[in-house]
Amino acid sequence: MANYDLTPRIAPHLDRHLVFPLLEFLQERQLYADDEILKAKIELLSQTNMVDYAMDIHKTLYHTEEVPQEMIDRRVDVVARLKSLEESAAPLISFLQNATLVQELRPDKQYNIQMLSDRFQIGVDQIEALYQYAKFQFECGNYSGAADYLYQYRALCTNSDRSLSALWGKLAAEILMQNWDIALEELNRLKEIIDSKNFASPLNQLQNRIWLMHWSLFIFFNHENGRNGIIDLFFQDRYLNAIQTNAHHLLRYVATAVIINKRRRNMLKELIKVIQQEQHYYKDPITEFLECLYVNYDFESAQKKLRECEQVILNDPFLGKHVEDGNFITVPLRDEFLENARLFIFETYCRIHQCIDISMLAEKLNMSYDEAEMWIMNLVRNSKLEAKIDSVSGTVIMETNHLNVYEQIIENMKNLNMRTYVLAKNILEPAQAAR
Repeated sequence: MANYDLTPRIAPHLDRHLVFPLLEFLQERQLYADDEILKAKIELLSQTNMVDYAMDIHKTLYHTEEVPQEMIDRRVDVVARLKSLEESAAPLISFLQNATLVQELRPDKQYNIQMLSDRFQIGVDQIEALYQYAKFQFECGNYSGAADYLYQYRALCTNSDRSLSALWGKLAAEILMQNWDIALEELNRLKEIIDSKNFASPLNQLQNRIWLMHWSLFIFFNHENGRNGIIDLFFQDRYLNAIQTNAHHLLRYVATAVIINKRRRNMLKELIKVIQQEQHYYKDPITEFLECLYVNYDFESAQKKLRECEQVILNDPFLGKHVEDGNFITVPLRDEFLENARLFIFETYCRIHQCIDISMLAEKLNMSYDEAEMWIMNLVRNSKLEAKIDSVSGTVIMETNHLNVYEQIIENMKNLNMRTYVLAKNILEPAQAAR
């Protein structure tokens, strides 16, 4: 299953801190040797200010209480730098902590800057110091403090590039604190800026969109409305083009979202088309399952891929989220995926066969005969399939739909009179006005 692990592809598009939850998941699933994961964590931490955490991992990895001198020296530097930045930003932080004074701020940033300068001797240097202090706090792992300071900084910042950087930091902090509602708001705000901002080059804008989609995975697979959100975002032309240009592996998450979302089945046709176009660049059991079923109509291969899909989901950091339910641990997305995938298989099979043996279906669906019969009965009742179960012969008989030409004509003629009236009105009114 390590062959299907997307962490090496995803990590380059994430902030270093966002990679830690992925490594924690992989360590828990034991997809790699424990030492490999610990070394990867230390490598990540070497570029942050989380020195104490790095020391703890070093002790665990090498089974010692000793730590390298460079880590001790690094810790001294971090503490000194933190104190220096705190002093530089202190006047502005003191102002922002006073609720009465904060109420004097207005939406007009230029007014705020002038007011702070005239009345409190707080200038551009102190505002910049607040950004540096917030960034340093983030690197230390104080995500709550960093999120607050970055929010306040953006209210005063007049530099669009620096403001965009602060928004990325704010989004990362909210994700790491698992504040999914706030994170979704920041994600939408960031998307709006990326789509409207004039970047130095189209390549820059493309890269920002790819970053946004990767970061959004944390939110969409944890937020209650995430399965709609990911489809809405990833199927937009500009974002779908970005996936097809330099992020083909994201097709796994688009495909999963469409499969588990019964209300968005209308996106299936477009998804299959994209999967076919990109099959030479990326494929995994989830994309191959859809291809086997809807392109090749190969039900045996679809069943085989479905078993592989279960393992892919269980070992994916975004899809394999565990939920404790009393004494049991479940993976809700895995259960939904398998249920809907079986439904896809059954519906597709029914549409190309007139008479289906229940025992054969039970074998394909890994169910007992009675379970399969009950499952099919509920499925036929709840779906749009016109079928009936013959319990004597043990078959499902699909009813043939004969096209009634007269009914079709009547249906097509409905509202034709009104449409003709509206069309004539739209043509005549401009002509009369011109006359």
